[in-house]
Amino acid sequence: MGRVIVVANQKGGVGKTTTAVNLAACMAAAGRSTLLVDLDPQGNASSGVGIDRTALERTVYDVLVDGVALREVVKPGPVTFLAVAPSTKDLVGAEVELVNAEGREFRLRRQIEAIRDGYDYIFIDCPPSLGLLTLNGLVAADGVLITLQCEYYALEGLSELLHTIVLVRDGLNPQLKLQGVLLTMFQHTNLSNQVVADVRAHLGQKVYETVIPRNVTLSEAPSFGKPVILYDAKSPGARAYMALAAEVAARG
Repeated sequence: MGRVIVVANQKGGVGKTTTAVNLAACMAAAGRSTLLVDLDPQGNASSGVGIDRTALERTVYDVLVDGVALREVVKPGPVTFLAVAPSTKDLVGAEVELVNAEGREFRLRRQIEAIRDGYDYIFIDCPPSLGLLTLNGLVAADGVLITLQCEYYALEGLSELLHTIVLVRDGLNPQLKLQGVLLTMFQHTNLSNQVVADVRAHLGQKVYETVIPRNVTLSEAPSFGKPVILYDAKSPGARAYMALAAEVAARG
């Protein structure tokens, strides 16, 4: 049975989608059957792997709102063994339309349970909020991967997200756990080094050994619709995400 990992942080601009896209691509490149679910209405994970969002007939919106089978919206990704369930801005409406829906928190989980045997890993890219879409991701997942930018306010808001994970585990998804914390946008400065030290002191072994550097190729690759391993496989960003994929796989 495939492992379901949600990539989450209620703050934007912390490398969440970059991580979801590149971790999924690196897992697939390593020969593991992988599904990337774009649960963010911005659709950046979809466009980041080269999917033309204007040409989509069905998306994750149809899965959540109309009950369309997840397998019916899955598209092949740019890497062998990588598949993508894309989204568009239509997904914004799902939070409103599902407010009074029965079992609204379990919509994604039911769909993923029906197909998870077909994948080694399923990664869910959540929006930068703790709303109903993110809640669907947390209820569907086995683990949560939190991205933290190496900046002064890195730990701000983390307690709220960790508290949300506890609430979801206690009330809706007993198997949910903190998969790990990933430090992103690292620079060789005193501030970045201090942030790394502080986060490791607070969270210990939950923090991945791999640290993602601030790297121009990670910023450029999405504009070409490619994961970084296809854009520049020798770049520091690509090497970091390959190392992260190996670490995530080793942790189980």
